Amino acid sequence: MTYRTVTPRSLAAVGALALSLAALATLCVARRIPMADTLVYRAEGAAVVDGTDLYGFTVTQWQLPATYPPFAAILFVPTTWLSLDALKVVFVIGNAALLALLVRLSWRFAGMPAGPVPLLAAVAVGLWLEPVFQTVLFGQINLALVCLVLWDLSRPEQALGKGFALGVAAGIKLTPAVFIVYLLVTGRVRSGLIGLAAFTGTVLLGALVLPEASGEFWTTRLFETGRVGKAWIVDNQSLQGMLGRLLHTAEPGVVWAVAAGATAVAGLWIARRAVVRAGLETWGVLVMALTALLVSPISWSHHWVWCVPLLAVLIAERRFRTAAAVGVVWTARTFWIVPHDGDLDLRLPWWQQVPASPYPLLALGLLVFAAWRTGPGADKGDSALVLPVQRAEAGSGVSTTAGTG
Repeated sequence: MTYRTVTPRSLAAVGALALSLAALATLCVARRIPMADTLVYRAEGAAVVDGTDLYGFTVTQWQLPATYPPFAAILFVPTTWLSLDALKVVFVIGNAALLALLVRLSWRFAGMPAGPVPLLAAVAVGLWLEPVFQTVLFGQINLALVCLVLWDLSRPEQALGKGFALGVAAGIKLTPAVFIVYLLVTGRVRSGLIGLAAFTGTVLLGALVLPEASGEFWTTRLFETGRVGKAWIVDNQSLQGMLGRLLHTAEPGVVWAVAAGATAVAGLWIARRAVVRAGLETWGVLVMALTALLVSPISWSHHWVWCVPLLAVLIAERRFRTAAAVGVVWTARTFWIVPHDGDLDLRLPWWQQVPASPYPLLALGLLVFAAWRTGPGADKGDSALVLPVQRAEAGSGVSTTAGTG
């Protein structure tokens, strides 16, 4: 019988995680963090229970409305079963647990071995990545959605119901729907159609339970991006936010539309080439995630929790300096340093534009890197960038790539 022994490394990892969690909890209590998004979710669940107008309320001092599809509001009903303080505790603990799950999924995604000591250390550090940290403070569901998407996409192509979890994630918050397109353009038609069917099912369920709210959302509220917030403030790290600040206008209009369209086409092309020609599913998924965050009208800084699997892939590829530089960008919080009270975001001088928009600039650079990484002259033999399920099935004569050409 083999017994695991406690080592100094394991004790250090446990201590680091405990210290990190204690510091986070102390900060939340000391600053009386309102966890604004949790309040919105709770209000959405209450609107479903009470039969009130789902898209007619606002909560918190920031006057935040409901912005998710009716299906999400149905899922938020259990948030009304707890007191507000208890709900906040559940969200903090839940997001910490989801971060651990995301780290574990990211390591599997990148093809790295996952021991308990590195896992604990990664969670301790990962809590302070700005997107993760903000997700916890706002009480957001970003980590849950990324876990759903990454778990589903990491499964073998012939796995039962592959694409279903992805469709459900898209039904909660529309952005993950881009991965349904990704599956289709990379030749995984079966999985893509399952994802589309699951997404359609969430829409139909929402229409069945909340017919009036569903009609309102899909015909009106879906197109009111201004309900989400001001697109030009530094919190918004999308292309639209960056261009609005760069051009000193709240409505970048045609410039943004052209830039977003070109980025979407380029992202789909790079992602397809990564999978179909290079067999690198990891870069295909990451490219689609970065593309979605770039072209979305609003990508708040806490939406960029895809930094976790990105760092895992860079480390698996042994690009340690690149991973360190990327990690610095996602912990530096430079956009909170530039003047951003009132409309100061629209009056930033040229030399403050880079620290005001670090995430979209880094994402654009990573798209260029991915295009080079998956190009004709690049080395395709790095097994660390091929999903474990692909390596296993390749050994048994089963191909999981989308095709050739």
